[in-house]
Amino acid sequence: MSQRPPRRAELLDSAAESAVHLEMRDAYGVAGEAAAFARWRETGEVDDDPDSPYWAPWTALVRRTVARGVSVRRARIVSEPVSDYIRYEHAGTGVNVAAGEQVRWLPRRRASDLCLPGNDFWLIDGRLVRWNHFTGDGASAPGEITEEPGAARLCEAAFETVWARAVPHAEYKIQ
Repeated sequence: MSQRPPRRAELLDSAAESAVHLEMRDAYGVAGEAAAFARWRETGEVDDDPDSPYWAPWTALVRRTVARGVSVRRARIVSEPVSDYIRYEHAGTGVNVAAGEQVRWLPRRRASDLCLPGNDFWLIDGRLVRWNHFTGDGASAPGEITEEPGAARLCEAAFETVWARAVPHAEYKIQ
């Protein structure tokens, strides 16, 4: 494991073929999203402009990654009925799709028989894993990186199985 895991931009910029992201929490307490989430809870409005100051850094990164021919896929395992945070996330996912990400949702009850890693992760080109760690209340904690082949195989198998079962974003209806 390295001392400082690469930032998302470094990860995606290093990808040659694929970048996949598995999210398994029903709520995140990431500081950078707090104001936008609070606004959504109060008004029901979400920033869905891919070129807004809030989204532009992410969408620019995804667009340049996809433009190089890299497949960027995100799968989310969620409990149903979904949490407020997942409702908020779902409302803004059109931005991810507009930037070039493919996004799918898997109800947690359909994941019961799957072998899943203990943490969210990014997997780059099937070989490099960036573990995303969170505190108990969902705040970001320092991540880790590994190129250990067994970890990469576990993440690839888990992601592909989730992906095959999951519902494309355009078809996933919040309950």
